[in-house]
Amino acid sequence: MPKQPFRRFGRRGASAIVIGVSVALSLLTGGATAAPSPIPTTTPGPGDSVDALLRRIRHATPTPTPTAVPPTATRTATPRPPTTTSTVTATPRPPTATSTVTATPRPPTATSTVTATPLPATATSTAVVPTPTAVATGGPHISNCPTLPADNIWNARVDSLPVHALSAAYMASIGNTVGLHPDFGTVWNGAPNGIPYVIVPGTQSRVPVSFTYADESDPGPYPIPPDAPIEGGANSGGDRHVLIVDGDHCVLYELYAAYPQPDGSWTAGSGAVFPLTSDALRPSGWTSADAAGLPILPGLVRYDEVRAGAITHALRFTAAVTQHAFVWPARHFASSNTSSSVPPMGTRLRLKSGVDITRFSPANQVILQALKTYGMILADNGSNLFISGAPDSRWNDSDLANLRQVVGSNLEVIDATSLQVDPNSGQAR
Repeated sequence: MPKQPFRRFGRRGASAIVIGVSVALSLLTGGATAAPSPIPTTTPGPGDSVDALLRRIRHATPTPTPTAVPPTATRTATPRPPTTTSTVTATPRPPTATSTVTATPRPPTATSTVTATPLPATATSTAVVPTPTAVATGGPHISNCPTLPADNIWNARVDSLPVHALSAAYMASIGNTVGLHPDFGTVWNGAPNGIPYVIVPGTQSRVPVSFTYADESDPGPYPIPPDAPIEGGANSGGDRHVLIVDGDHCVLYELYAAYPQPDGSWTAGSGAVFPLTSDALRPSGWTSADAAGLPILPGLVRYDEVRAGAITHALRFTAAVTQHAFVWPARHFASSNTSSSVPPMGTRLRLKSGVDITRFSPANQVILQALKTYGMILADNGSNLFISGAPDSRWNDSDLANLRQVVGSNLEVIDATSLQVDPNSGQAR
């Protein structure tokens, strides 16, 4: 298997704990000049795979060629100083999840623990990209595009699914007294708080992108505007995700560890392209801009959804300790831990039905109801129960902080295997 990206996550939290290490990111600098140009309309059809779509785009528009080869430089990330750490002890045994892919894991990283009083609750590899299916109507949208088909697993209800046999063990690993943490809001550390995205027209000029992990990245060029928002801001040393939606063709482009270059090109750790009208998954064992090999945008909490009164999809969250395995719909793991008592990538949690959410604000009730109905999917290493969202100046940060009153014991792991139609597709029954 090709070498996998290593990452640092969970950058927030007053009691952040380093449980992994950072690695160097390569930066390309220099005076090479690229001349990107617009492309004509290229709409993904029901039979287009990611590779086929990219080939059509490349044939329509040649990739700009730099006139010089830039010299290389090394960017070194400085690890945070370690403090104290909590340890989950379990008897190791081979992973029980569906993946047997072997790869160089990304280390789990910083954690943040929030202790709160629990709310009352009632117990209760193939390298071939699958052919996309026809888009199902309905489901969540962004701009004029679906955020994956209505029948995609991200958009499937899980409120009636059974509790997973290892729910108690997984939640003990994550932390029964750890509070939910909204990892989004208005501004944090001088930059928009959350994972931003930008919508561009189909005529957006495409620029070259060089990947550190090119063997598991979808090749460029990508339609990245010069002022594309970067997670954490332009000077961030964190994950630096860049998310772009081609609003005319309904194609999502996502980058991890993205850096703009003086010649207009970009460098990134990894990158992935997702036709938003398709249920296709990444090849088994492949990463994306996320450790689990999943798209990021479909799992973000967005202000406009909350204002409209309903979130109709699963949310994205992180955990500090994950298993050396992944379960559907995830495609990749990022750990060397073989204990069956820690959650694999793709694990899905939901808020227990008996938890009273009426004490919360209307906005927070929308988020919590989504956790009851659609749950949240483990997509990356990071601080425990950090929920991802998009930054927005309209968020009420003080109100969002009240979500921390919901703790691990109010959540349960569900068994979603009955929803699977094909292990290589995100389509759900």
